[in-house]
Amino acid sequence: MKLSNDELNILAILEENHRISTETIAMQLNMTEESVHRTIKKLEEDKIIVSYPTLIDWNQIEGKETVVAMIDVKVTPQHGVGFDEIAERIYRYPEVNSVYLMSGTYDLSVTLEGKTLQEVSKFVSNKLSTIDNVISTTTHFILKKYKHDGVIIEGNDDDDKRMVVTP
Repeated sequence: MKLSNDELNILAILEENHRISTETIAMQLNMTEESVHRTIKKLEEDKIIVSYPTLIDWNQIEGKETVVAMIDVKVTPQHGVGFDEIAERIYRYPEVNSVYLMSGTYDLSVTLEGKTLQEVSKFVSNKLSTIDNVISTTTHFILKKYKHDGVIIEGNDDDDKRMVVTP
């Protein structure tokens, strides 16, 4: 889908800060607030804007800690539908946060959250690995998040600690 410059600019602003007001966007882009509102609504209806994320570090809240697992899944694609039908069966589980078709050793990458290691383990052994055409799984547990969706989770992001390299 080809978008106008105004639509592209609105998307860039919302990607940077989804909580910004339509009034502020209108001022930044020299548009009317009504035009910005209409454009955003159209982008939502066209499913270009899929959702507005709120990033919460639940591990900072006592009693709300979670275990996040990234699972590599090797599957045999089905004739006529490839990986899509298997991916759909997986992403319909409420525990699953994301499913990606990957290149490389594994076919699908699945991310999910559970309250305990045992809960994740039960999901993998009782649900994921029992799906027809799933050949194997490899589970990786996230030990610590440093940056998620472009947001630095921990530490002071004001100080650039990268090593300076000069020729």
